[in-house]
Amino acid sequence: MSSAITEIKAPWLEHYGEVPFHLDYPRCTMLEMVEEVAGRYPELEAYSFLGKGASYKKMVEQIHQCARAFRALGIREGDRVTLCLPNSPQAVVSFYALNAIGAVANMIHPLSGQKEIAFYLKDSGSAAAVTLDQFYGKFAAIRQEAELPRLIITSVKDALGGVKKVGYALTEGRKIPPLPADADMVLWKDFLAGAEGWTGEYRAARGAGDPAAILYSGGTTGTTKGILLSNLNFNALARQIDAMSHCFQPGRTMLAVMPMFHGFGLGVCIHSMLANGGRCLLVPRFNAASYARLLKKERPNYIAGVPTLYEAILRQPDMQNIDLSCLLGVFSGGDSLSIELKKKFDKFLAEHNASVQIREGYGTTECVTASCLTPYHTSREGSIGFPFPDTYYKIVKPETTEELPYGEEGEICLSGPTVMIEYVNHPQETADTLKVHADGRTWLHTGDLGTMDADGYIYFRQRMKRMIVSSGYNIYPSQLENVIDSHEKVFMSCVIGVPDELKIQKVKAFVMLAPGVEPGEEIRQELLEHCRLHIARYAMPYDIEFRDQLPKTLVGKVAYKILEEQELLRIRQEKEAAELEQEGVPARQF
Repeated sequence: MSSAITEIKAPWLEHYGEVPFHLDYPRCTMLEMVEEVAGRYPELEAYSFLGKGASYKKMVEQIHQCARAFRALGIREGDRVTLCLPNSPQAVVSFYALNAIGAVANMIHPLSGQKEIAFYLKDSGSAAAVTLDQFYGKFAAIRQEAELPRLIITSVKDALGGVKKVGYALTEGRKIPPLPADADMVLWKDFLAGAEGWTGEYRAARGAGDPAAILYSGGTTGTTKGILLSNLNFNALARQIDAMSHCFQPGRTMLAVMPMFHGFGLGVCIHSMLANGGRCLLVPRFNAASYARLLKKERPNYIAGVPTLYEAILRQPDMQNIDLSCLLGVFSGGDSLSIELKKKFDKFLAEHNASVQIREGYGTTECVTASCLTPYHTSREGSIGFPFPDTYYKIVKPETTEELPYGEEGEICLSGPTVMIEYVNHPQETADTLKVHADGRTWLHTGDLGTMDADGYIYFRQRMKRMIVSSGYNIYPSQLENVIDSHEKVFMSCVIGVPDELKIQKVKAFVMLAPGVEPGEEIRQELLEHCRLHIARYAMPYDIEFRDQLPKTLVGKVAYKILEEQELLRIRQEKEAAELEQEGVPARQF
């Protein structure tokens, strides 16, 4: 161990329990780590999708077929390929196939708006994209602008068999517009058939430090940026999750509902499971009722999700008589888990025969996902737990590298094997975020405020950067404002997050209309339709409020904090008025 490392304060080590702090990390690619597991457990089921599964042996065969197909299509080592897919076999197989040939998987949300897709394609320099037939229209509309040379189209039915394939074609499939006969695209079955025409070498000689994936987040400025992550980043996470969870075993099932474009879904629910011999129950989209049915039918051992998922479970009537004794790990991340929600869900778990409590994690996409977790054997109210093995945390004075004493609030910084390579195309923000401190280590400055107590427990306080988090999704106000402001009838806009019991926050837009344009329901609907075209569904404003003027700071910027305060006051007054009415006091007397 170097002297630089020994000088770092790590008080949590005295309370680490049986978890080893130092681990050995494989110096290989993600696929090679999964292949090693497949060699030991070839007949274990690797994934299941809507009733159809594949063993580890079968999955690896599918991955190699897909890898040859990508090479036959012209994809080479170092190319970037966008995967715009829900949790599905095609997403899993394509992700690892790209890893096999040394290409980089650019993971994006299937519900992204057209303009967002165009940005992701151009920003990553994608040589190809894979998406569902139902999203073909969005890609066709921006294909020329994004300079996308190859487009592969698949369908949910491509992953189904027998009766379910027919049933899908007769129900959900009928809602999807037919693909144009002359469309410049490759259908999934034809794409895979192309593998037979590739007889040369297709695997690339890649290592642990080589780039493997791009995930999108806001960085420290709240502007969307591609985060370049390595094989080591994901493989180290898999080893850390295995050690920190204290409950993973080959053959056990994860209900994988968190999406693969998100570090939580890709890193924890998919790769960490497959790299440790687990079974991924792939869920293409979350629905509280169907989720309850899956819990009853499949009896998974692990569930992971954002706080709103657990809130939805508590509200679901079908969950009342469920037996949850199957659960060995329940993990929350992607957003702050309130103390009250944790108490409610822990009580729910105990009442339904579970022997575990919910464990909260914290992390950023800049380190794939979680890098800190409530320990298996101890906890403190309000704490997000201890850092992962080989991961160090410190609290520094904001905008400096000066470490603060225990208990003082400052910026959370972390250092470890899961920290990103860089922000794609943003060298200055990379330099501003990854800083070498006096101890000789490179530290990731998260842009989040928190504290650490004398025993090493970490406490998250709030985000320094201006960002809205709704149902675990990061939403960047400046992007939404750019979309709204692009409408010819808008003069200026400001977007804020409004507290919401279910989503944590929801989006509200304040709009100053162009001179001569009168506010009203017609223009409101026109703006909402404009937003639907360019903004992902989860980021859509729930309300648009028209203002003659927007508050300004002394330097002339829109004072979004004033709008947030005004909205909080309005919500509080409405709540008080409702409470008075319940007590029999007429609303007019309020």
